[in-house]
Amino acid sequence: MTLTISKFRRLLPLLPVLAVTVFTVACAPLTVPPKSEYPVGRARLVLPPGAWQDLGTSEEATSSPAGRTPLQTRAVALRGAQGEWLAAVRVQTNRTGDLRGSPQGVGYCPPQQDVVVKDPADGSPVRADCLRFKLWASSPKWLEKNRPDLGQWMASRQIALSTPYAHVSYRYVTEAGVWVAVDALVDQRLISVRPRNNEEFLVAGLPFQQWAYDLAQAVRLSAGMVDGHLAIPPFPFAEAASRK
Repeated sequence: MTLTISKFRRLLPLLPVLAVTVFTVACAPLTVPPKSEYPVGRARLVLPPGAWQDLGTSEEATSSPAGRTPLQTRAVALRGAQGEWLAAVRVQTNRTGDLRGSPQGVGYCPPQQDVVVKDPADGSPVRADCLRFKLWASSPKWLEKNRPDLGQWMASRQIALSTPYAHVSYRYVTEAGVWVAVDALVDQRLISVRPRNNEEFLVAGLPFQQWAYDLAQAVRLSAGMVDGHLAIPPFPFAEAASRK
């Protein structure tokens, strides 16, 4: 199409407006969904998308051959669309980068009835790599008998997850003294499917198992990073409310 002189003259008053519009669009910042991040000791806890709530920190210490190692614990919890609790995650790690060696016997990772236990460190006395997970952690009195500290902690913060829920516990300690321990209680709707037949029953727990492995790998990677970047993996099924 040929632009005649008369048409060009009619467009002249509009050129400044067009230029400003093009410049504004070109310079508009790209919007990136914000991530929930919280410092915990020497680490940086990065959470997957969701309505997470910070439950604060606490200070502790553990004994090592070189003295007491200061630790910090931070807890966060995830709420659903109706305000219900869907998950609670508690992370403990070195308060600073001042490492003092690992406590003797820290690698003890004994088997546990009805709990999947993985120990790549093979019971090393100075290194822990202990992963435990149980899909039906909401069984009557299981938490009180096996993890009374976790049960009391949840009760003190009035956190009650809908049943059924699962539990993952992972502890990673190196010979140098890097210490990271994670506990997660998760609504089953976020990490497994409800089986409708025998075939689905056999694979129903696989997403949860993979999530537990991914969590352990995230902790291992965090231990080797300067800023301790610890990214909690996204849950396999994000919309729990729609899967009741």
